Order: sequence, then structure tokens, then C-alpha cells
Amino acid sequence: MPDGGTVAALPLTQRGSAGRFRQRWVSPLLRRILMVNALPLALLVVALLYLDQYQNGLLESQVGALREQAKIYAGAIGESAVLATDPDNPRLVPEIARPLLRRLTDPTPDARAKIYAPDGTTVADSQQRDGQGTTSSRPPLPPIDRGIILSRVGAVYDFVLSLVPHRGQVTRVDMTPGARGPEWQPDVKEELRLQSAGNSREMPPYIRRTVDNRLWITVAEPVERDKRTVGIVLLTREAREVEESLLAIRLSIIALFGLALALTVLLSWYLSLTIARPILRLADAASDMREGKGRTGSVSASLLARRDEVGALANAVADSAAALWARMDATERFAADVAHELKNPLSSIRSAIETLMRIEDPVRRKQLLTIIGQDVVRLDRLISDVSDASRLDAEMSRVTARPVDVVAILRTLKELDDATRDPDNDPGLEVVAPPNGMEVLAVEDRLVQVLRNLIGNAQSFSPPKGRILARVKDNDTQAEISVEDQGPGIPEANLEHIFERFYSERPQGEKFGQHSGLGLSISRQIAEALRGQISAENVRDANGKVLGARFILRLPKV
Repeated sequence: MPDGGTVAALPLTQRGSAGRFRQRWVSPLLRRILMVNALPLALLVVALLYLDQYQNGLLESQVGALREQAKIYAGAIGESAVLATDPDNPRLVPEIARPLLRRLTDPTPDARAKIYAPDGTTVADSQQRDGQGTTSSRPPLPPIDRGIILSRVGAVYDFVLSLVPHRGQVTRVDMTPGARGPEWQPDVKEELRLQSAGNSREMPPYIRRTVDNRLWITVAEPVERDKRTVGIVLLTREAREVEESLLAIRLSIIALFGLALALTVLLSWYLSLTIARPILRLADAASDMREGKGRTGSVSASLLARRDEVGALANAVADSAAALWARMDATERFAADVAHELKNPLSSIRSAIETLMRIEDPVRRKQLLTIIGQDVVRLDRLISDVSDASRLDAEMSRVTARPVDVVAILRTLKELDDATRDPDNDPGLEVVAPPNGMEVLAVEDRLVQVLRNLIGNAQSFSPPKGRILARVKDNDTQAEISVEDQGPGIPEANLEHIFERFYSERPQGEKFGQHSGLGLSISRQIAEALRGQISAENVRDANGKVLGARFILRLPKV
């Protein structure tokens, strides 16, 4: 119950300033944001890695087929176009090699084959006839359609691919500007020297992209006779199938990337509408609260109805605003109540002093002085209880509830009561509780204050030599502590009002100024701060007759 505690200043960020919202566990909202940001990148990386392997497979297939073809050519020429009259010095016969090479390459007019002698000179060219220059059974193949698109796409792809880590060996393409075209030839003399030295290594293929954006593959195979190398067959072919396949895949990747980009933009816009904009609306609502606007309904119902983190935040803001307004209202009422309660004894003291100055009768003067003394006692009691109630909220927010044995406290209060009460006049306290005690989560000194308030209240209304019964029971997750008296009971209409501040309904004959009307209010405030409840009821017999009052305190068990 908010009773005039100090209202702590809650700093609110200014409108437009950035803030941080941290959570310990991965929330649905965080998973959603991670998915939106990571999915397009993951799709792109997977596609790039897949295309890398796909390109390697196509190129290796083309190189393998071209090398097998070159081996067939070299084998046929070595058997049919080599003069072996001198076993130690076999040599190629150009007149036989040229027509044989043309017949071998007729089925594949898009491939160009050359035969080189050991000194590096050209012995035969499949696209060259004797004395007629370069010819072909079919016109030269034009560049691939959409060549400009392929050039731009290929350049971007190769650059991105160079930044991606690769697994295994990658077939490299010479992208040097001005890479040599079909006229490229290997260092024939060096290759022949290595072959003659018994090095059986296979010449690596040469794959390059020319300035006109055409992909060429060249392989070389030695021409041998009787295990002696007499020349080299160089077979070159344009990898049009690879180009077409790569172009189709790259265009698919671009389409996929465009789709992923569009999805990212749409989902980002969706997140902006569902997260960023509601948070800005909450910031506006908080700013309105700070400026004193929007006492109720500052947070829209649509935000409060959401079932995600934003909805939880909106409800927290609304609850905090309601609690702050309730605290301010309670503080305002408390200040008014305190002013009213202080004004009564002060007015009585002022009136008594003014009257005292005008009369000479000693008896009357003594009566006035007695009234002044009683009002001073009342003021002292009132100020003490107001001070206690004012600092209670702040104190309870700083301390931590710990296990406390409520039975031990009641037994200690009974021992104090037995040692100080008058057996002939004062009521006696009796404790009925489990023998092993019962622990509750509480602040010990404040729990003692509540129990003393309840027992003291019961003593005020109990008849002389009456009985006050304090009982402790186990009520599932809570401990139930009740204090019963044998007094006149509580009017049914006032069972809740007695917990209000400055409510006072004292027994006849009680000495003036002993109570401020804050005891039960403070007790309820402490009980609620400890996550408990306190209530009052009348004790009745079987016929419904009131036998006394009972106050019940419920606190969470350990």
C-alpha cells in the first residue's frame, strides 16, 4: 500500500536518444533479426561456393576430353607420320603429318591442332593448307551472344570469388589483360628436354580468357616413337559450353541475389514497422508522461495487445506509469492527511494557550495545561509514525527478504509480555504454533514491528485478564499468522477502513494521544512489501455472536 514513501526520480531518455535493451537469453525477436540479416548472405555464399565447384567440374571435364583427344592425335601421328629408319633419331615427316592432322580434326572443326618439331618450328596446323594460309572447314565461331553481359558478370564474380576461402584445388583461369589467344604455344624445347630427361610429368593445361572475352583451353601431348619424343601436339579449343553454362548459372545467382535483396528490404521494412516505430511510440508516450500529459491511456491499446517483446515493454511502461501516478496520488493524499492531522492538535494547543492567558483560575489553568500536554504527546506520536511511514518504502526497496522463524519471534514477544504485564489487569498472550517453528521470507525487524502492532492493538481492545491468541498455521505456500482478541470486534463496514491512514476507533477510557491511526496502515504496507497480505475479520460463535476480532497475516514460506 503506497503510504507516502519517497518517490525516486526515474530518469527518462530524451526524445530521439538511443537506448539499449539487453536480454540474457536469445529471444524470438533476436532470432528474427538474425535470420533476416544472415539468410541473404548465406544464400549468396552457398551459391558462390556451389558455382566454384561447378566451374571447376566443367573445366576439368573439358580439359580431360581435350587431353584424350590430343593423346589420340599424338598416337596416330607417332605411328603414321614418323620416319624411323634411324632408330636413334626418328623424325616427323611433314608431308604425312599435315593431311593426317587435318583428317583427325575434321570431326571437331571448332578445335585447332598444331604439331611442333623439336626445334619449336610448326610442322602442321589443322587450319592451314599448303601454301594457302589459314583456313577452316567452318567459319570462325563468333563471340558468345550476350558477351558484354558475360564479361561484366564474369569480372564481378571472379573478383568476389577471389575473396571467398576455397577448399581443395581450384582450376585457375588466366585473367591477365591481353591474354594470348589460340596462337599460344608452350616452350617446346624445354618440354622436349624434360621428356628426354625421363620426366614423365604431364604438361598442365593452359586456360585463359582473351580480350574479346572468349575462354580458350590448350593442352599439349608429346609425339613419341619407340619411346622417343619427336614433337608435340598442341590442341586448342574454345570452351563455349562452359561459358554458356556459367552464364546461365551466374544470371541465376544474380536473380537469386536480387530476390534476397528484395526480401531483405521488405523484411527490414516489416521489422521497422513492428519494432522501431512502436518503440518510438513508446518513447513519445514516456516523454508525454514526463511532461505531465497522458495520465491514462498514454500507451496505445494496439501496443498493449501485442504478444511479443514490444508488447511486454509496452505493458511494463504502462504499469510503471500507473504505479508512478498512484504513488504521486498517494503522496499527495498522505501530505494532505498529515497536514490535517497536525492541524488539529496545533489548533487545540493554540486555543488552550490563548485561553490560558486570559484566565486566573488555577483549576482552569491546570486543565488547560493538561490539554496542552496531551496534544504535545499526540504530536510527538504522530510525527514519529509519519516519519516511519515516510521512509518505509525506501527502506523496503533496499533490503532483501531472508528466512525468518516467525514462531521464535512470537515466543520472544510472549516472554516479554509475561515479564511486563500486570496479571490482575492486563490480558495474557498465548502462542499456538508448530513445535519445529516455521520460516518465512521477511525482514526481521519489520516483521517484529507488524506483530507488535497486531498484539498491541489486540491488548487495547481485550478486557482485563482476557486472552490474546497468536496462532501459526501452514497454508500450502504461505504461513498464516493470526492474532485474536476478546474485544467488541470490528464493525462489518469498517473491516477495510481500519487499514486506512489516520483511521482511529479506540476503546473507551484509553489514555489520549497513545495512537496516531497509522499502526495498521504501516502493517499492511510492510506485509505487501514482503509479498504478503493482511486482513481482518470478526470471531463469532455458533449463533453468530461476535467474540472478538482476528487479524490474519499471510507471508510466503521459505
